Amino acid sequence: MAQQVKPTVSRLGYLVLPLLLIIAAGAWYLLDPGFRAGQQPSTASENLPQDAFERRVRDYLVANPEVIVEAMQNLERKQREAEQTEAQAALATHRDELLNNPDSPVSGNPQGDVTMVEFFDYNCPYCRQVAPAMVEAEDGDPRLRIVYKEFPILGPNSVFAARAALAARRQNLYPQFHKAMMQVSGAADEAQVVAVAEEIGLDVEQLRIDMQDPGIDAEIERNLALARALRINGTPGFVIGDEILRGATDLQTMQRLIDQARKDQNR
Repeated sequence: MAQQVKPTVSRLGYLVLPLLLIIAAGAWYLLDPGFRAGQQPSTASENLPQDAFERRVRDYLVANPEVIVEAMQNLERKQREAEQTEAQAALATHRDELLNNPDSPVSGNPQGDVTMVEFFDYNCPYCRQVAPAMVEAEDGDPRLRIVYKEFPILGPNSVFAARAALAARRQNLYPQFHKAMMQVSGAADEAQVVAVAEEIGLDVEQLRIDMQDPGIDAEIERNLALARALRINGTPGFVIGDEILRGATDLQTMQRLIDQARKDQNR
């Protein structure tokens, strides 16, 4: 998955202090005889000098380093669970914007019973990798609706390509432009964008004019904010029914989630 940020690394930084406090408290319970016996701490324990307490904690952790690993793993697990809960709440809150924003391009069956949303970047190699599966899913399912969320997080070239794609929609050639861009090799820079635009029959001069419309930049900003709310920090990202997928996937997974979304709607 092409990453915009590295959440795990940043989380570890600010978790170190509370982690050490947790471990210190746990070590105190483990080491103090009064607590082990289910009694109040002894007077000796209450009066234990700080440096002696710290030595006892240090000695315990040196002798049992797996405690640190276990604590970190538990904190990471709880963090992921909390983020998933928040993402699901955001999905419920923003579902209409996600599925029915009139400024977001749509392909497949506009009246389809299940919608698959993709957040992507034209410079993301994993987005290009999954593009054939997207085409197969669309071609093989006449009831599937696809919503495209331009999510340019990999630099200025990606922003230029996203703006061009949204401008291509005004010439009714967005799906053709999108699919052609997903087949290019190398950087999706300005020269590549113009070459693709000419290849599929876009009026490039008009495309450049339309790209300056502030509404296009506003649509990209809305997509960035929506992705943040859904905890989609890299590309590609997918929403199918109530499921949020982060990273590349395969056709079988897409079809399974599409089928599940249909079943959920029919309950």
